[in-house]
Amino acid sequence: MTIGTIAFAGARLERDDHLRNDPEALGHLMDWRARLLMLDGLDPVFTPEGTLLWGTLADAHPHSELVFLGLTDGRACFAEVHPSLRGSTAPANPGLWRAMSALSLEELAIWGGARSLVDWHARHRFCARCGAPTKLAKGGWQRSCEAESCGAEHFPRVDPVTIMLVEHEGRLLLGRQPRFPPRRFSALAGFIEPGETIEEAVAREVLEEAGVRVRDVRYIGSQPWPFPSSLMIGCHAVADSAELTIDTTELEEAHWFTREEVAAAMAGDESGRLLAPTPVAIAHHLLKWWLAQ
Repeated sequence: MTIGTIAFAGARLERDDHLRNDPEALGHLMDWRARLLMLDGLDPVFTPEGTLLWGTLADAHPHSELVFLGLTDGRACFAEVHPSLRGSTAPANPGLWRAMSALSLEELAIWGGARSLVDWHARHRFCARCGAPTKLAKGGWQRSCEAESCGAEHFPRVDPVTIMLVEHEGRLLLGRQPRFPPRRFSALAGFIEPGETIEEAVAREVLEEAGVRVRDVRYIGSQPWPFPSSLMIGCHAVADSAELTIDTTELEEAHWFTREEVAAAMAGDESGRLLAPTPVAIAHHLLKWWLAQ
């Protein structure tokens, strides 16, 4: 069993790399038929029906940069990098999560990709090599340094993050951060560091956060996570022992949970010591996968 379709993945847009590299062809598509994804900063704007709101290029600020998202039904789709936008690393607020729950998976994927891309542009207006201003290139999939003496090319980045189910004798290790609601637990997670494999990152993060040594790491599935631009790499690992030494700078608490506890939480039972992760997160899908094994 795989984890199946997941939030922020599955946008049916033709990204069309050839168009990105052909400014003249892309310019021909920037006409009255082109669509502009309406954003409030980085947040989506909704129609009265709760779907994504699209406008035309005439709705963009005259000094905005336009990022090419892709083609749908032969129409070019764009997002706007407003000149006042500074970018953000903050997660979505609870109100936005509730509104996003009404979006289809395809619309959620379109907005998630646009959010990551627009946010990257807002935070990379100056060259990391020489500090000179940069300008949008390749339809928004590159920024180029404007200094002739530099000419550096910068590309949108994706930060790989391991998120792992750790199992020991039929129980799962789950943790909670201080920002989580009470009793809300999730899989342990952490960024992959330079020079690490996925397997090494899983082992290091679990040891650092919970004091547990793991083995037999295997890949389960992945999820784009646009806050700001991560790729969550879901894994499963086996622990050598159940003894925990929790790093309280990373986790407020961590516990081993039985299959019965996980199944009850995933079924919506809120009477136990575990509340399941939200369905929009890969951790929720990893728990479904584990229960189905």
